Amino acid sequence: METDADKPLPMIDVEVAYATPQKQSIIALQVEEGTTAYEAVVASGITDEFPDLDVTSSPMGIFSEPLDGKKRPLPAEYVLQARDRVEIYRPLLIDPKQARLDRAAKKK
Repeated sequence: METDADKPLPMIDVEVAYATPQKQSIIALQVEEGTTAYEAVVASGITDEFPDLDVTSSPMGIFSEPLDGKKRPLPAEYVLQARDRVEIYRPLLIDPKQARLDRAAKKK
């Protein structure tokens, strides 16, 4: 007799995205319902393409909404929905406010 525990969970389609100035990658994959954003990133194998990427400390988001523990849960807590795209963000090289000040100073 088959129990609910024996049945596989339904699968959902998601994407994992990461980009550097030289290369971008969007990996489509199927994961079980209940998979977290962090688990999907690990399952995607994106670190094979970007060996320097540290997924344990990289900020992530879903369609430009940060998974920061404020408005949305952290990546290890956010349960994916069908067709979500997990985006892995690179650190900023310069503070956006400072860049704006620098541009304004150049115009003067």
